[in-house]
Amino acid sequence: MNYRHAFHAGNHADVLKHIVLLALCDALTAKPTPCYALDTHAGRGLYALDGNSAQRTRESQDGIGRLLAEAPRHPLVTRYLAAIKACRSANGPHAYPGSPWLLAHALRADDRITCCELQPEEAQSLQSTFARDPRVAVHERDGYAALKALLPPKIGATKFARGLVLIDPPYEAQLDEFDAALSALREGLERWPQGTFALWYPIKLRRTLHLFYRNATKLQSKSTLLVELLVRPDDSPLRMNGSGLLLLNPPWQLDATLAPALDLLRDVMGEAGANTRIEWLRAPA
Repeated sequence: MNYRHAFHAGNHADVLKHIVLLALCDALTAKPTPCYALDTHAGRGLYALDGNSAQRTRESQDGIGRLLAEAPRHPLVTRYLAAIKACRSANGPHAYPGSPWLLAHALRADDRITCCELQPEEAQSLQSTFARDPRVAVHERDGYAALKALLPPKIGATKFARGLVLIDPPYEAQLDEFDAALSALREGLERWPQGTFALWYPIKLRRTLHLFYRNATKLQSKSTLLVELLVRPDDSPLRMNGSGLLLLNPPWQLDATLAPALDLLRDVMGEAGANTRIEWLRAPA
């Protein structure tokens, strides 16, 4: 696997994914009982936007760069920007937090986080970042296999009834990755049916995802929500025109909470023809 997220850190897809991730964390921490988070494709957890990889693509300039410049006011967006400010206070002015850092920032002392990363160098960086955080366990292992091994979550004598699984694969296998991800989601739901699951996916040509959408409706979740942001028309198979998250068992009213924030992201980061989509594939009962 050759993918390195450092080339894409802070782009429009990261902005969408991380705003939704923090919204999910805030819903979990609104209740007092401890929760558990599993990040199956965690990456290195912390990135430098002034580093060689990020500067080679400069994708962050049209993502988090625009959002920081305009600082639009919406509770979910200001929550995300505050997390970035906290990350930079601790790690330097060009630091950018990956999903493991955001989970650790958003969750509480009695919550627990497991991060899986298959690439040795990335896993070592992740272990270094969280070496002093007893809440975070880092596994150098395949993230899909981890769903079977680690769910339902139990750490010591503590069983976690509530929590979140984030699946953010590299999609090097292109459309074949969707089959692997859906299979992993099916396994995860069987083992932890009350958990919230979030699958991130890229959008090039949206019409190529129709089979994925149909297969997603067959998953045995209590509810299934699509959240998508296209920053340009989906008329080119050669570039990522947008991205989305498939959310299984999302918190109540998350769709209404996210809708105005997505419209704001479209206006700040989008080009002509940008659009958003929030749609229930299976509405809550």
